[in-house]
Amino acid sequence: MAIESGLGWTTFSVDDSGGTARDIRASTFNLDWTMPRGVQDITALSQSAMARLLLLADFSGTAAGGFDDGANLAHAVFKTVSSTSVNRTMSIVVSGQTLNNEVILTDYAQTRAQSGEFTWSVPFQLADGTVPTWS
Repeated sequence: MAIESGLGWTTFSVDDSGGTARDIRASTFNLDWTMPRGVQDITALSQSAMARLLLLADFSGTAAGGFDDGANLAHAVFKTVSSTSVNRTMSIVVSGQTLNNEVILTDYAQTRAQSGEFTWSVPFQLADGTVPTWS
């Protein structure tokens, strides 16, 4: 077994509002996502334990980082979240494992902390009904 760290990612890109993939690894500090499945409770009155069916798959999470308004970097990608309604391709590649999804970005929150840090966070959700799958 070879447990790996999350260091040295190959790819974290998100499309800008024009559909061009932009590499935003350098200004992204955190990335979390989940790929849950819906569950339907089908427990009958005659059963003594829970019975369930798996339903639809989903993908959602939050990217967060430091403010960087250089050309084609995170601020350029996310500054149009409030004014455009376009799906974005999000590409994650780590250790040769690829996860690509069409997402909607639902906010571009920015925080200037008392200590002077200027950070951003962007929540995202699956957009197109394609099951999120590692390849």
